Amino acid sequence: MKRSIEDHAARFSAVATEYDEEQDSEEYAACASLVIEGAAPGAEETVLDLGTGTGAIALALAADAGKVIGRDISEGMLAEAREKATAAGYENVSFGEGRFRDPNVDEPVDVVVSNFALHHLSDAEKREAIHTIAALEPRRFVLGDVMLSAAVPEGEEQFSPEVDDPATVGVLVEALTDAGFVVSDATLVSDQYGVLVADRER
Repeated sequence: MKRSIEDHAARFSAVATEYDEEQDSEEYAACASLVIEGAAPGAEETVLDLGTGTGAIALALAADAGKVIGRDISEGMLAEAREKATAAGYENVSFGEGRFRDPNVDEPVDVVVSNFALHHLSDAEKREAIHTIAALEPRRFVLGDVMLSAAVPEGEEQFSPEVDDPATVGVLVEALTDAGFVVSDATLVSDQYGVLVADRER
């Protein structure tokens, strides 16, 4: 049975204080670096980080962006993100509740990023989320996530099938294209992880 958003939020809140220490895989670090590099915000631009978690990507972009908005479903993760932002002295970053299909943003955004969050949605929900992101009219969307280049034999998954629902690269590229994006770069970190950089058609 597919877990509810509330279940996911509670699960992440329960591990929020240890979450950063547990994200030590080479694949995760590589995807995070590629997302940050691909976002490349300008000094006057606003970045929206969906599924911001403890704010790792948001805070990494804060020095270059004019403003960064982090959104997540887990209050525990958001509390960690706010604490880290305060400790780092960033005043151009804000964190609040929001989700892929309801990002809770009422201002223009130039760049949208997300790292290791979209895979919790079904393929149909991913498509809806990508269309919601497109409606915000960012110039760029950078997605780092679990994305499969081929079918994964049972038992060899590097994700948790009971809570994760990753899509193939093809499904994600098709969804981005249907929403009006052009995928300008696709980097596969492994056969189960990758980063897509998608620019909005003008």
